[in-house]
Amino acid sequence: MDNVRPDEIPDGFTAADPTNNGGQGDQQAAQRVAKEEQRRAILEQALTPEALARLGTLKLVKPEKASAVEGMIASMAMTGKIQTRINEGKLIEMLEGIGAKQSKPTNINIQRKKYAFDSDDSDDDNDDDLL
Repeated sequence: MDNVRPDEIPDGFTAADPTNNGGQGDQQAAQRVAKEEQRRAILEQALTPEALARLGTLKLVKPEKASAVEGMIASMAMTGKIQTRINEGKLIEMLEGIGAKQSKPTNINIQRKKYAFDSDDSDDDNDDDLL
């Protein structure tokens, strides 16, 4: 950062570095990176290379869905529920299961308004008056 003289700082501003949180931000970033590395290592052990590649592709398109399935796989691996490596087909099944849970059924109700001049309401519908 360039050295700025105090008289060059506009009123209401300070010369503090916004990226430096007294070292606390560095610790949080390091913890976040460590968690991501641990998660990646768990996924590499739990998934076949094809499934891992598919998950990486999904992460580009739908990151929220990918993180949901990553969390599910990581928790299953931590609790010992995964006996063999998850292949691509099983991963697709898991993704479809997550998609079914996240999507809400939509109901569409159509209400038609009836007006006094609607011809459908008349009892005389025989069209004899037109002859």
